[in-house]
Amino acid sequence: MVALPNPARAALVAAFDREIVLAEVLITRHEHGFDLRHHLDRAPAEALRELSISDLGPLAQTTTAGRFRPNKAAPNLQRGWHAMARSEDDLEAALCHLYPGALADWFAGRQPAPPVTHFREFVNRQTGLYRVPQLLSDELATRTIRAGCAARFCLRDRRWTVAGLAPDDSVSKSLIPCLEPCALLLDLARRAQLLAQGEPVKIALAAADLDSLLHALDVALEQTAGEVREGDTGASQNPRRLALVREHLRSLKPPSPTPAG
Repeated sequence: MVALPNPARAALVAAFDREIVLAEVLITRHEHGFDLRHHLDRAPAEALRELSISDLGPLAQTTTAGRFRPNKAAPNLQRGWHAMARSEDDLEAALCHLYPGALADWFAGRQPAPPVTHFREFVNRQTGLYRVPQLLSDELATRTIRAGCAARFCLRDRRWTVAGLAPDDSVSKSLIPCLEPCALLLDLARRAQLLAQGEPVKIALAAADLDSLLHALDVALEQTAGEVREGDTGASQNPRRLALVREHLRSLKPPSPTPAG
């Protein structure tokens, strides 16, 4: 039986001449195949650890510190390696290890009408515990998405939206589109609604103090990176949870004065 060619793979190979960067992976075309490595590793291949295509699966499972990566599009792919794909089949297999589903999504995202599932459509089909996000207001959903889908957590280019929130601008992320919310975002949305149902606390803050708190959260986000499981939104120091608090505080900032003109 003759295998049918993959149109997504063929389109990707045709989309670049010398090299292309897919999320954090640099793909360079060579006479005898394709070299893959972290895009920040421009050193000669001899200076990098050589991996086989099958090695890329275990590599993508964990961070440098050995922590599990539930989101393969998170910007924490290990560095210091390279792998040679000797054929287009090998290239496809390598990308499936590094970014499962990304090749198909990249191809779908280039179509005239990409199959996008927007936030409301996605949460409205959830059942059980995960029906809770259906209760989010558009404002709270927007804050949750800005927090959970920020480039510090995911490099997928978000194409789906909720009322009042535009899609990503593509510049700060990558060529891999996000065509529907993921499980990590769904869990954060559930947590956001549960927290919103609690007893609110009102605190009077000067604008300067609010800026200090926002700065402190930025520092905390950097320091907690990799210390807490990504999906554990029940932990108060969870990075996505901290980012959500930051979005809440940002919404309290008074608008900047309009310049006199």
